[in-house]
Amino acid sequence: MDTIVIAGLGNPGSKYQWTRHNAGFLFLDRIAQLEGLSIVRKQFGGLTAEWERKGKRLVLLKPQTFMNLSGRSVMPALQFYKLKPDQLIVVHDEIDLPLGAARLKQGGGHGGQNGLRSIMELLGKGDFVRLRLGIGRPPHGDVTNHVLGVFTPPEMEIFARVLDGALDMLETALDEGVPKAMSLFNNKSYLEG
Repeated sequence: MDTIVIAGLGNPGSKYQWTRHNAGFLFLDRIAQLEGLSIVRKQFGGLTAEWERKGKRLVLLKPQTFMNLSGRSVMPALQFYKLKPDQLIVVHDEIDLPLGAARLKQGGGHGGQNGLRSIMELLGKGDFVRLRLGIGRPPHGDVTNHVLGVFTPPEMEIFARVLDGALDMLETALDEGVPKAMSLFNNKSYLEG
């Protein structure tokens, strides 16, 4: 059975639960909610669950290392399952995309995202798929307080639609390939209900 690790990035602890930086955790929580899964197994310095879907084993991984050390959780998972970087999908917040946007991307740099930086340092390269969930740039320029800030209720309403759209995008990527999913979904906006 093909195995793919889907790592949703975030910070552990209730104080960070609804912050913009936890977009990756929130995405995995949405999958778990819809599929009746519990992401609670302690493995690889993180919490995991397995989602069997159409003959694929999808390992949902929430690193508990804090964002800046995400690679210390992702790397052992890849090693355990003997996977290559192209069998990894990393879901993360993206300040260079507006709230209401989600994009798939194959490879690339880390763009200052410390979770990606940590994963790339340990992998030695960035040849993995990223599912980027837009949180927008802060109007005041204070990136740290923005990413660690909590979604406002109106933002959360938009972000809930982004999560469902991103899940459609992920399922298309798994079933029909990343290029097809990119062409179908990368220009969609989820601002309006």
